[in-house]
Amino acid sequence: MTNFNYADYSTKLINSMSLYGVSVSQDQALLLLKHLDLVIEKNKVMNLTRITNPDDAVVLHVVDSLLPLASKHYDTSLRSYLDIGTGAGFPGIPLAVMTHAHGVLIDSVGKKVSAVREFITELGLGNRVEACAIRAEELAKTRMGSFDLVIARAVAQTNTLIEYAAPFLVTGGLLMVCKANPSDEELSHADSAASICGLENVSRETFELPNGLGHREILTYKKVRKPSIKLPRRVGMAQHEPLG
Repeated sequence: MTNFNYADYSTKLINSMSLYGVSVSQDQALLLLKHLDLVIEKNKVMNLTRITNPDDAVVLHVVDSLLPLASKHYDTSLRSYLDIGTGAGFPGIPLAVMTHAHGVLIDSVGKKVSAVREFITELGLGNRVEACAIRAEELAKTRMGSFDLVIARAVAQTNTLIEYAAPFLVTGGLLMVCKANPSDEELSHADSAASICGLENVSRETFELPNGLGHREILTYKKVRKPSIKLPRRVGMAQHEPLG
């Protein structure tokens, strides 16, 4: 484990999230920091993140992962969520710590998923979250309409993420895409893809991270009808031949 001061960073994390109206208990803060500690330690033997300085990592990994809880569209009665492109377990594991929902975390890189499974076990979250090494298009064949929320942090263009998410969502379910500075062109393509996939944009919320560490936007799309095309398409099509 790393040697950063849990007590100090716990206070900073709790205070940072309070700026967004999100309450984090001491126990939750310690669990969130333990996950971060495990990630930084594992990163010594495999490439999970380029952000290893604890001061920055607390903000850019943990606080950033929890920003969806500050959204006006976040539903505290959330029962299930899917994290697409979870990487080192962000934001899926922090959401498991902070909610009672069941989470499924997916990534196409098997080594990352193996690491995330280790983290889940170490954190005692095995009854709340699972990690799978699988492509979204493959999982969609067996988990259609299974999730209230799909979430992704800048792992692809928004129109691609909309296509990935649509088959998973229940009617009325939400896709939350966390981005830094999406271009007008990206947003236009996203709106076109949403129309095809049966989603509509319901909000674009902006947040500033603490310590001047960046600008974040949460783009929220709601599943309002069935898609006008058959989804999922073949593996790779959403990325290489995107809708919109």
